[in-house]
Amino acid sequence: MAQESDKKNKYTPPEAGKRDVVHTIARAGISSIPVIGGAGVELFNYVISPPLERRRQEWMELVGQALRQLEEEKGIALESLQQNDIFIDTVFRASQIAMRTSQGEKKEALRNAILNSALQHSPDESLQQLFLNIVDIFTVWHIRLMKLFQDPQEWANKNNHKFPSFYSAGLSRILESAFPELSGRRAFYDQLWQDVNNYGLTRTPSLHGMMTEQGLMAKRLSELGEEFMRFIQSPI
Repeated sequence: MAQESDKKNKYTPPEAGKRDVVHTIARAGISSIPVIGGAGVELFNYVISPPLERRRQEWMELVGQALRQLEEEKGIALESLQQNDIFIDTVFRASQIAMRTSQGEKKEALRNAILNSALQHSPDESLQQLFLNIVDIFTVWHIRLMKLFQDPQEWANKNNHKFPSFYSAGLSRILESAFPELSGRRAFYDQLWQDVNNYGLTRTPSLHGMMTEQGLMAKRLSELGEEFMRFIQSPI
């Protein structure tokens, strides 16, 4: 019974002020907010502080739970991460980005980036910073498009989706089949794809070149794009 209690207490989300390793690294980078004076402080505290604190707590719990899984499933010693400067930098940067978004998919990508940063074969420091900057700038739609064209057939299998049969078509037909809410929004998704292409994350600059059905199901990300997706996908 004592052992079970000790284990439970170890993974209880820590309260602010405790010098617990999970709490400390999860808090990195999210304590700074703009300073304003006078009545503005009261208004800021009334409108912003409660949801800001809620985001802060939710993020710490999300990262803490993920680190627990990493320890249990990958054998990572959490104490050793305190000496890993690249990991701490990633936590700091990811936490700052997480506090600026309410989008669950972006927070999941940031959580996964932290986990991958803790692993032995993680990208080098410069690549990690580049990838985090991309997550910060990209919308969830950028990420959804990349997941789709990372492997359209695998995406269809995971999402229980059946693409229509095409004798010849552009990738935009695959995109609109996967995401009907983007139908008729060519200007929007063309801009998304242009952004992905500008960062060198795809080998295909346009969604509208005609190709065979086999070509439509081919993987479209570049080597850098594949590495980016591995960095923001869960290793556990």
